[in-house]
Amino acid sequence: MKKFLIDANLPYYFKIWHSVEYIHQFDINSNAKDEEIWQYSKNQNLTIITKDSDFSNKIIFSEPPPKVIHIRIGNMKIKELNIFLSKIWNEVLELNKKYKLVNVFLDRIEGIN
Repeated sequence: MKKFLIDANLPYYFKIWHSVEYIHQFDINSNAKDEEIWQYSKNQNLTIITKDSDFSNKIIFSEPPPKVIHIRIGNMKIKELNIFLSKIWNEVLELNKKYKLVNVFLDRIEGIN
C-alpha cells in the first residue's frame, strides 16, 4: 500500500524509498503541476515528500490528507543527501504519524499541526 509520494525535485533512487510504500512523481506523471500532485496525494491519502515550499505553505492552511514532509536543507550532493536522510528517516516517519507537516533541517526536525 502506498503511503508516500516523492516529488520530482527529489532523487528517484534512494534506498530508504525503495519499498512498496513509496511512489515517485515520475511513476505517475513527470510533468504534473503542484495542484495535480496535491490532488492525487489527497485522493490516495499520501504524504508528499518534497523540497518545494509551496506544499508546506499549503498544508498550513489545510487539513490532511495529504500530509507533507518538507526537506529544507538546501542543495546537497546526492550521496550526502542519502546519508543524511538515512540517519534521520525513522524519526521523520514517527513525526509524520502525529503531524500534518514535518520540516527537516540540517540541525533539527520539527512537526507542525
